[in-house]
Amino acid sequence: MNDGCCNTTTASSDKFDLIVVGAGSAGFSAAITAAEQGAHVALIGYGMIGGTCVNVGCVPSKAMIRAAETLHQAKAASRFAGIKAEAHIDDWGALVAQKDDLVTALRQAKYSDILPSYNNVAYIEGAAQLAEGGVSIDGKLILADKIIFATGTSAAAPSIDGIGDVPYLTSTEALELDALPKSLLTIGGGYIGCELAQMLGRSGVDVTIVCRSRLLPEAEPEISEALTGYLREEGITVLDGLSYQDIRKADDGIVLKATKDGQDVAIVTEQVLVTTGRRPNTSGMALEENGVELLPNGGIKVNDRMRSTHPNVYAAGDVTGTDQFVYMAAYSAKIASKNAMNGDSMIYDNSAMPWVVFTDPQVAGVGLSESQAKEKGIDVKTSIIRLDHVPRALAARDTRGLIKLVADKNTNKLLGAQVMAPEGADSIQTAVMAIKHGLTVTDLADTIFPYLTTVEGLKLAAQTFDKDVSKLSCCAG
Repeated sequence: MNDGCCNTTTASSDKFDLIVVGAGSAGFSAAITAAEQGAHVALIGYGMIGGTCVNVGCVPSKAMIRAAETLHQAKAASRFAGIKAEAHIDDWGALVAQKDDLVTALRQAKYSDILPSYNNVAYIEGAAQLAEGGVSIDGKLILADKIIFATGTSAAAPSIDGIGDVPYLTSTEALELDALPKSLLTIGGGYIGCELAQMLGRSGVDVTIVCRSRLLPEAEPEISEALTGYLREEGITVLDGLSYQDIRKADDGIVLKATKDGQDVAIVTEQVLVTTGRRPNTSGMALEENGVELLPNGGIKVNDRMRSTHPNVYAAGDVTGTDQFVYMAAYSAKIASKNAMNGDSMIYDNSAMPWVVFTDPQVAGVGLSESQAKEKGIDVKTSIIRLDHVPRALAARDTRGLIKLVADKNTNKLLGAQVMAPEGADSIQTAVMAIKHGLTVTDLADTIFPYLTTVEGLKLAAQTFDKDVSKLSCCAG
């Protein structure tokens, strides 16, 4: 769908310098990067322009999460003496429509309105298949020496007996509900499941989250445990460590049967939301038939130059099956595009990649967790502080959260950081820069931080390696 966006053309045998398959954030990044180098680019889109993030992912979910947060803040206002506030949903449909307006505006401004500025980018619509010398669309060949696949991912269903026979929502459909259900079962405890479960729970839905391991399994266990407690305090039921038996329709809704700690459990719900991961969009593109190896999860296997096992084919973004964040999609696409045009001189580096979970409190991290560092054979030391040691949290009367740092015991270098705080997402970039430039925890502890900020917690956590911060005066150190 081009929405009148750009320099459209029909598939032909014209020769391009580069073909980019996929018109989401990675595809646009690759096409623009090549165009700025003077390349003649064919950008091939299939479906709605803009891809996952702006249409069904980051933008709509964060808009709805922020809206539901206002409901929670009204309820929590009484933590300040003498203040009482109330808030409720007056018109759910109006809220969804407002979110849709934002999505439409950003899709237009950040995608449709951009390509006309690049006369050397031709936008072509259609389902592309890899072919000799280029790609084929509806039997017509488009030629190029180099090709980048940036086709993203789609929601994947879990391996639960009966899942194909019950109606369930994906994250996309959950954000498009025209009315809220009374009860909702969220299958999956990753970042999408936690974010949407809390958003819908705060909106008045009776929510249960189930997962095979624990919430946010890639996060530090202390953070997973704390988030579980906070969600339960808000009235969300969390059942972790489950073994699924089956899921079936019933007279009173949908029933999931599972086992927890050797005991059978059954959860009855009106609707089900599946958030157990996403599957790379690689089927039907004739990739393996043409020498492009796929990973077990269906992603395109690439090396650190973003080149696939086919010498002329590169891949970028979520379709590679790793680092599924929109900013990493754009970053990897730039690497792929520059390497495709100029030789494989640029290396993809995710060692200082930040990640954020937009729950409340937010969870953000960078670098190695304690277990990841130990798996690499590094002798580590860790520091953990609760938010009741951070003055900002005390002043806000909201001490939910903690900060954990991981450092190399021998070199003192900061290896990883995870922050859980109501405003934690905006603090992680300081740790990103520290890791990127090889700073030690002593460097971090000796750096001047502004008082009464959440990010000051990083300094306090760094000081905690050597000091008892509870015995320091304000700003001491």
